Amino acid sequence: MKKPIFTGSGVAIITPFTNDGTDYNKLSELIEYQIKEGTDAIIICGTTGEASTMYDDEHKAAIKFTVEKVNGRIPVIAGTGSNHTVHAVALSKYAEEVGADAILTVTPYYNKTTQKGLYEHFKTVANSIKIPVVLYNVPSRTNLNIAPETIQALSKIDNIVAIKECNLSQVGDIINLCGDDITVYSGEDGAIVPFLSMGAKGVISVLANIAPKDTHDIVAKYLSGDVEGSRKLQLKANDLIKALFCEVSPIPIKAAMNLMGMNVGGCRLPLVEMSDKNLEILKTELIKYGLLA
Repeated sequence: MKKPIFTGSGVAIITPFTNDGTDYNKLSELIEYQIKEGTDAIIICGTTGEASTMYDDEHKAAIKFTVEKVNGRIPVIAGTGSNHTVHAVALSKYAEEVGADAILTVTPYYNKTTQKGLYEHFKTVANSIKIPVVLYNVPSRTNLNIAPETIQALSKIDNIVAIKECNLSQVGDIINLCGDDITVYSGEDGAIVPFLSMGAKGVISVLANIAPKDTHDIVAKYLSGDVEGSRKLQLKANDLIKALFCEVSPIPIKAAMNLMGMNVGGCRLPLVEMSDKNLEILKTELIKYGLLA
């Protein structure tokens, strides 16, 4: 049996940018806020962190800063994925060197590959390091799904211990095939409870950037047996989650944080500001949820 890296809510934290690079004072503030509010893990330089727009030096610097700032209080999972296996290996080795607790590695995008290629890609990354590996399966972004049978084969590699899964329809197959060899985390904020009902142990969440305690509590209540309390929190967040994904993430979550006075800056091109129509929808849902006056 492989021990979960965390149980609960891991925040896919945004990266606050200025015109000159990363705003580390703001990132520090956000990390402290997350820990104070009960978030169970920090995922730095993931999709929500816009890692694909970061130069390697700033990508590495953000990982190092986060590890040092968190200082062992909760796990830090570093996004080190790439569609270039050698690049993914280099980033993963660096994350291990600076003390990350685990890495998150996404399915190769654009060039894609076969299921055999996926196995070899992730195996190569995992074999290059000793720290735990979290696979990231997000077909809506990559147009490529990791088949449950491939996940099963990968779960036999000692340090491949978890998957951030966005495909609810195959969670049952993953749990049945892999058992305790892999921990499943929901990659869909709108389906945390359904994922938990199939055996997931938590979520890697965008919503947690603005509602960390509630996101943590959705998981904690469910796993403690308060399924009804968990379900109510999931349903309460439903419309807000829809608004947070009405445009390409992380455009709406950064807009929400700015509306709430967090002053995290904008997204990097090719991501742009929200349309006025969708911004009004987001404002309405933030007010309904109680996050905006």
